[in-house]
Amino acid sequence: MKALKHFFQSFFLTELVKGLNVTRRHMMSDNVTVQYPEEKTPQSHRFRGLHALRRYENGEERCIACKLCEAVCPALAITIEAGPRADDGSRRTNRYEIDLFKCIFCGFCVESCPVDSIVETRVFEYHFENRGENIMTKDKLLAIGDKYEDQLAKDLQLDDPYR
Repeated sequence: MKALKHFFQSFFLTELVKGLNVTRRHMMSDNVTVQYPEEKTPQSHRFRGLHALRRYENGEERCIACKLCEAVCPALAITIEAGPRADDGSRRTNRYEIDLFKCIFCGFCVESCPVDSIVETRVFEYHFENRGENIMTKDKLLAIGDKYEDQLAKDLQLDDPYR
């Protein structure tokens, strides 16, 4: 009986007909391809992209040089040098650098920051053309934070309802 069934299946090409039916169904459905540079897919507010340093509303940088982000970084990508500020003696960063070649974008630095100073933006379209551009200095990070502050504030409010 099994041999007879196998004979009719191979004679009538039932597997081929099943495969062609699958192809026909997918040919008639809508396309799901995204034309990337022109069309963009929606991003989660928790997307971890390029890093940024934030400021307070009065323009003062948020980082208090606690070095928690440097300590928690599993890739040792963050380097911080702290010192007293000239005007009021409070502790601030003299040097804050992130090596993006080492960074694994885990988000531990963001989670460890007590003042929400270091954040990861939704920016993922960046490249480096020259040697050394992969090192994000304090000035670069602050400039990125200033540029995307509105989006960063919204994302932080969405992320944690208890803030």
